[in-house]
Amino acid sequence: MTQPSIGAQASRFARDFTLNGVSRTRMPKLVYGTAWKKDKTANLVYTALKAGFRGIDTAAQPKHYDEPGVAAGFRKAVSEGIVKRGDVFIQTKFTPPGGQNDNAPYDFDASIEDKVHQSVQSSLLNFTIEGEEVYLDSVVLHSPLDTLNDTIAAWKTLEGYHPHKIRNLGISNATLGIVEALHSRVTVKPAVVQNRFYPDTNYEVGLRAFCKEHDIKFQSFWTIGANPHLVKSQPVIDVVDGAGVGPVSAYYALVMGLEGVTILDGTTKEVHMKEDLEGLERVGTWADGDGAATWEKALGDFKELIEEP
Repeated sequence: MTQPSIGAQASRFARDFTLNGVSRTRMPKLVYGTAWKKDKTANLVYTALKAGFRGIDTAAQPKHYDEPGVAAGFRKAVSEGIVKRGDVFIQTKFTPPGGQNDNAPYDFDASIEDKVHQSVQSSLLNFTIEGEEVYLDSVVLHSPLDTLNDTIAAWKTLEGYHPHKIRNLGISNATLGIVEALHSRVTVKPAVVQNRFYPDTNYEVGLRAFCKEHDIKFQSFWTIGANPHLVKSQPVIDVVDGAGVGPVSAYYALVMGLEGVTILDGTTKEVHMKEDLEGLERVGTWADGDGAATWEKALGDFKELIEEP
């Protein structure tokens, strides 16, 4: 997977993660989130790719996502030569019935296995590009199902597409107990866990520790909206002053500094898309150079704020 053309891309935040699956998929540390974009989805995805994003998160959940719109924006960027299929990390989700409305991409009366098949097939069709291999870089269970056995059944069905049609599997909105149970009972281990980053779950300190131990990448969402106090905190101010970037880039850098963390960025402004990407690169260059001591102190102070061991 090639890197966005936004500079030398040598800094710590410009380097992609390599997921733990057999495909060795590259996942950017900043992924464009497409929830709640509605009829603006296609244009925003195209704009994000043009700005330099190389990761897209969506879901086969018409209630909150326009996956066909995401695919349309992606295909437009491909047709104009902005990106190639192999440049972009594409992640979608299987959403259980409780998260769907009447436009669900499957029959509500179908078995769990058939629901998963119908959802995955709809996503593969959306992201089909003529002459290109059709695959998804990651498919995530949008949430655990009603029981652990049902969750395992859905996961096992997804495993049937791995590693060719689906390169990696993950789960979202899951507790540490669910992730531990899933990890112990499945063949294809989770490559990603996507959860809120907020005080109510103690910033998922325990879950993130489990993820680090098992080489699972943590995808953070609601990273800004739930944490205005962190965005305005002294560690962020120190990075802003030292690296000469805006508070969002400084804050994102500190969250990524927790290690093994990718952030979903859903900004709808092109200028902010560019600022977020370029700001992270500047923080990384500064932190790897003259700002190393200031960065380490700011990161340590930030960990204290969220009670990171």
